[in-house]
Amino acid sequence: MSIKRILKWTFIVLIGIIVIVVTATLLTPIPNIPQPDVVAMRQEVNQPFHLLETTDKETLFIRRWNPVDSLEKKGVAVLILHGITAHSKAYDFMAEPLSAAGYTTFGLDYRGHGLSGGSRGDSPSKERAKSDYLETMKFIKDLGFRNVVVIGHSFGVASAIYLAKMAPDETNGLVLLSGAYRGKQPARKYGWFEMMTIFTNSIIRPSTAVIEYKRVGMEKRNDPLFNYAYTLRFATMLSDQTELEFQQEPPMPILVGVGDQDELFTIDAVRELYDGIPGNNKEFWVIKESLHATFPASSWNDLINWLDKQGFGSS
Repeated sequence: MSIKRILKWTFIVLIGIIVIVVTATLLTPIPNIPQPDVVAMRQEVNQPFHLLETTDKETLFIRRWNPVDSLEKKGVAVLILHGITAHSKAYDFMAEPLSAAGYTTFGLDYRGHGLSGGSRGDSPSKERAKSDYLETMKFIKDLGFRNVVVIGHSFGVASAIYLAKMAPDETNGLVLLSGAYRGKQPARKYGWFEMMTIFTNSIIRPSTAVIEYKRVGMEKRNDPLFNYAYTLRFATMLSDQTELEFQQEPPMPILVGVGDQDELFTIDAVRELYDGIPGNNKEFWVIKESLHATFPASSWNDLINWLDKQGFGSS
């Protein structure tokens, strides 16, 4: 067979494969996820908030809980980084007692989450997500807060660690709740066709969420701002565990906590994360009678006591 014929048939086969892949991708049903009108919904928010325009011209929504009297702690802010599927409003249970204790509290809606802009369940890249965290920190510092304590919950633990490693001198305290390198539940298994469609979708329409988020025991909330589908590039942002490990002793005090009845992470797994943090300026907190995202109201007294003990308000 001549080289021309070989090249011809090779070209035909490649075109055929591309047509099949594109057709299969476009015909594959994607998760039916809400597409809320976040611009309109922002107008209905009945509490203070900020809109941050990022360096790539996207809009991030930053919710704010103001204390009644913040004179003693007026230079101290708490930034909450939420878990996967969630958004800042879901953290009233934590933010309200913190603000009542005098701490001005902020909650970032990640890009593609809550009332922030961007394709739902997506981030263009891990680097872009990190930049969002950094720009949020700078925004809060520019508001006049000398000390910013970052609280990460669940997926937010990774976000908080990224931020603390990128801006160690700007992160004055770090609280890591309900997160670890390994969970109780085994990794979700995908069939070959599902894997193929996820892969092809990530190439052809990378900003469209095609991976449904689900786990054993999870109940979906009747809230249009919760995400239950993600893009491949978002879902794989935590694939490299070493990026979440501290190679040097962090300069800020750290509190690592987990509920004693957490459905997703064991106390031992969270302690492994704690033990891997160099230095002694850290504490481990087992939160009594607590699940992964459900905590007794009294538990926040322990968190407030830890914050008060650091003396941020007097610095």
